Amino acid sequence: MTSETLAASGGDHTEGYLPGHPADAALLTARVRAEELGCAVLEPDAGAALCFLATSLRARAVVEIGTGVGVSGLYLLRGMAPDGVLTSIDIEPEHHHAARRTLREAGYPPGRTRLIMGRALDVLPRLTSGGYDLVFVDAARAEYPRYYEHGVQLLRQGGVIAFHGVTDAARGERRDPALLAARELARAIREDERLVPALLPVGGGMLVAAVQ
Repeated sequence: MTSETLAASGGDHTEGYLPGHPADAALLTARVRAEELGCAVLEPDAGAALCFLATSLRARAVVEIGTGVGVSGLYLLRGMAPDGVLTSIDIEPEHHHAARRTLREAGYPPGRTRLIMGRALDVLPRLTSGGYDLVFVDAARAEYPRYYEHGVQLLRQGGVIAFHGVTDAARGERRDPALLAARELARAIREDERLVPALLPVGGGMLVAAVQ
């Protein structure tokens, strides 16, 4: 596809250009599964950004907070190194069951994933400090500042932490805990001299930061 064709084809064709478009069979099945469970799923443009980050980092070790039905896990695994392992944390048993099914149907062997059921704030301190390339957060938005505190500790130099939905959270009601958390998170990352931040205009807004 040439750039001229892409530009002339409009938004629908642009969406189809991105890897992991909803027409992708594995993702389509997973999105139907998510709808049945009433589980929110990652938008295609945000998923493409995740896949890009994992590929750019040549990620072999990734932590995901918020497994869902495995949609974001598919995007991450597609970008990771062939021997990479995705550690995904979620408190909902039905999410883990659905995610295992999604990843199995997509052809990923059990050794490529480590699904942990529990509160992320209990699990994160038990993971290896400095042992991960990428941390992706898409769970309870009110806990984002605390996930940031733990997540940065897990990253190697040059690693990236990414928070999904921060722009959407910042549009909440004045006293909404998610809005207050988004503001606290943005301020903390901006003031953290270890990090180089950026806000990606994908999905509900993805705040990313790399460890210098």
